[in-house]
Amino acid sequence: MKRARLASTLAAAGLLALSVLPAQAVRPDEVLADPALESRARAISANLRCMVCQNQSIDDSDADLARDLRILVRERLTAGDTDQQVIDFVVSRYGEFVLLKPRFSARNALLWGTPILLLLGGGFVLALNARNRRRGAQQALSADEQAQLDKILHDGD
Repeated sequence: MKRARLASTLAAAGLLALSVLPAQAVRPDEVLADPALESRARAISANLRCMVCQNQSIDDSDADLARDLRILVRERLTAGDTDQQVIDFVVSRYGEFVLLKPRFSARNALLWGTPILLLLGGGFVLALNARNRRRGAQQALSADEQAQLDKILHDGD
């Protein structure tokens, strides 16, 4: 009885472990006969964004557009294109957004550099603020200011 329970528990744990594996949306009719070309197609598809799902690669997406892009990638590879030519072709049709990892270029340098600029700007503001506080804490009150402060403090008595 205990062995049967242990076996069913292990089977359930195994099924649960398999359920967390990433889903592959590539259908059997899309797979290329040449394993080397299929491997290249999978590598390219893993780095292209599904324009419907947005944060999912076309390799993982079930959307019709993702399927069309997977087929397009395989057609281009079968026609003899290099990996870079396939990627450039897809980018020319859909723009840089189709890349899950955008290229570093002059067009998007501001996008890549903004976090650094914000950190530097924030550090500069903090340094100025700290310097002004130290300067303000070291200055003594003038005689008029001291008299006004004494008056305010002693009016409540």
